[in-house]
Amino acid sequence: MTVEREVLLVVHPDRNATRDAARKVAAQLADAGIGLRVTEDDVRDLIQQGGDGSLCRLVAPHDHPAAGAELVLVLGGDGTLLRAAEIARPAGVPVLGVNLGRVGFLTEADSDALEDTVHRVVARDYTVEERMTIDVTVTLDGEPVADTWALNEASVEKSSRERVLDALIEVDGRPVSSFGCDGVLCATPTGSTAYAFSAGGPIIWPDVEALLVVPSNAHAMFARPLVVSRDSVITVGIDPDGSSAVLTCDGMRHIALPKGARVRVVAGRVPVRLARLWSGPFTDRLVHKFALPVKSWRERHQG
Repeated sequence: MTVEREVLLVVHPDRNATRDAARKVAAQLADAGIGLRVTEDDVRDLIQQGGDGSLCRLVAPHDHPAAGAELVLVLGGDGTLLRAAEIARPAGVPVLGVNLGRVGFLTEADSDALEDTVHRVVARDYTVEERMTIDVTVTLDGEPVADTWALNEASVEKSSRERVLDALIEVDGRPVSSFGCDGVLCATPTGSTAYAFSAGGPIIWPDVEALLVVPSNAHAMFARPLVVSRDSVITVGIDPDGSSAVLTCDGMRHIALPKGARVRVVAGRVPVRLARLWSGPFTDRLVHKFALPVKSWRERHQG
């Protein structure tokens, strides 16, 4: 059966709530005549158990599953959305997340708004914004070793728990500081509310085009977070006489870093497109997601 509109569904497969939500989404989209793509057999089987699965088709993960889709709809938390972003980014397809995890900072709606979210998808009642990414290159002795990217952050961390990572930070080809540490995070504004925030970095509003460098547990007088221009080039050098390290991008892509490796981070050439349902400012999202106290101390303790 040929359909004019298709949505790629990416779900967290290991939660009962996610499985129930996937069946509801499939039924709503089928009623609207919108086709559903999935990349996993168990997800397709799950949807078909819930009713009419005739509009659901399996697409191989390596076969550009998002190409030609209208939207990538995510049911899960931020980890699931990052996995979906990896699929959607090459095709330029927007990603819309429904939070079925914990904080879900990247997701747009909570689980209790699932039905309304799908109605908005059917009506094409959403906007799309582009989020900055980073491109990451690893070299050794001047030769390229690996190329990857991230939406949130690239973290260079010690590969042995017992050892200290000796790192040199450079910005625009100039050394800034060297120190022993657990690791160094290079993050986007989007990633400033994720791992970088947990490591003590500042929160950067997503429309601020900048790059963030956050040392983790550094043994140095000067090891503060740095916010630099999106046009800057950040380099994290691994001491040739020190210990090896590992590069992790968005918590998913892992690359072993031998002694002497250099990790180069620049603003990404290809953004990630996020679908948005609400037009409120980022400040409101920040307050809501982190449940920040916005009343004065006196107001909160009256009575």
